[in-house]
Amino acid sequence: MSGQDVDVLMIGAGPANLALAVAIEESGAPHLASNALILEQYPDVKWQRNLLLPWARSQVSFLKDLVTLRNPKSRFSFLNYLHEQGELDDFVNLSTFNPYRWQLSAYQQWVADNLEQVRIRFNARTERIDPRTDAAGAIVGWTVTLAGGDTITCRDLVVGVGRDAHVPDVFRDLPADRVVHSTQYSSRIAQLPATGRPLRPVVIGAAQSAAEMFMALHQDIPDCTPTMIMRSIGLQNYQTSKFVNELFYPSFVDEFYDMPPEARTQVLTEMHVTNYAGLAPPFLDEIYSMLYQQKMLGQQRSAVRHLTEVVGARMDNGEVLLDLRNRKNGKIEPLRCDMVFLGTGYDPRMPAMVRAMADRIGLSDITVSRRYRVDLAETAWGAIYLQGVNERTHGIADSLISVLAHRSQEITEDMLDRRAVAPAAAQG
Repeated sequence: MSGQDVDVLMIGAGPANLALAVAIEESGAPHLASNALILEQYPDVKWQRNLLLPWARSQVSFLKDLVTLRNPKSRFSFLNYLHEQGELDDFVNLSTFNPYRWQLSAYQQWVADNLEQVRIRFNARTERIDPRTDAAGAIVGWTVTLAGGDTITCRDLVVGVGRDAHVPDVFRDLPADRVVHSTQYSSRIAQLPATGRPLRPVVIGAAQSAAEMFMALHQDIPDCTPTMIMRSIGLQNYQTSKFVNELFYPSFVDEFYDMPPEARTQVLTEMHVTNYAGLAPPFLDEIYSMLYQQKMLGQQRSAVRHLTEVVGARMDNGEVLLDLRNRKNGKIEPLRCDMVFLGTGYDPRMPAMVRAMADRIGLSDITVSRRYRVDLAETAWGAIYLQGVNERTHGIADSLISVLAHRSQEITEDMLDRRAVAPAAAQG
């Protein structure tokens, strides 16, 4: 076991903390940048690691990369990445604003590789966050314990790990080897034995991740007969109105933050269809065309069951037995399958890591300032910032890449402003 001390510690080398790392390096504060560290539990950087399907595209413009909306001149832009890789002409010839997901993932690895001051420690999984306090009980920093026992202390901590996967209660009693959340898809498929692969997989959900797994299963297990089950009336498009998309502008964060609670609730409810309840229109057409061809050619391999919910799930004679309730008539019927794939999204609560930290410091309600800093006592010298989990106060774009560049600047400015007024005694 070993210890290390840094000024700024970021948990997770995803797009949020990579954008922050670049903003810190470009802030003109070399002392802050050279004493900043990112922890990443995996050996490399991958965006949406287990859904890097060869045909999956980002639904967001490449101009909303890690830096461009903050600093169009940054060398860390997606376009500069393509230029340095010798891929710019080919990308321009695609005539699209929506790169493949694997391409954006490779871009983020490139950013990580080209940071000059901020360091990244890979294979470093965070187990626990504890506050460090002075004699008066004020928080002066944090101690992060890693798997294996190493500890890292810091003044400011940034959590950018995203929300925890949501596994509905009805599936919790199934054996772990029979349930695959979308955050596990590619890894779990790769681990399946050559024989005994699930020939009757069932996919739960009606949004992008569920649909992507449904399509991928046709390729990854060529002889399977997948079924997709959803409570809704059917697969739907994302809401793509340009008027509504203005609510993803970084400038809208100020408006949303200043709204009364009832207005925030209305906006979040109405914006749900822009991100969580639909598919990208071209992908939706692709799925429908596949099902149409199967039907017309008499090769019905796949099934999509709408207005259906799973009300029971258990093992029976080596099979997964699901109890399905038809919402049109209330009837319940069984469906036998081999494995369940969950496109059920994420737990709306704060990540378990953050909730555990809050319990240790006696924080009953986790709220953040406009600049994403958790509200602690006025005497706190050490801060903790949360990225990607502040939809309630900062709007639906907070969990997406649309506001990454501006958010990273705001967090960096908050760190620098606090250091400018820090008492000399505390700095000592």
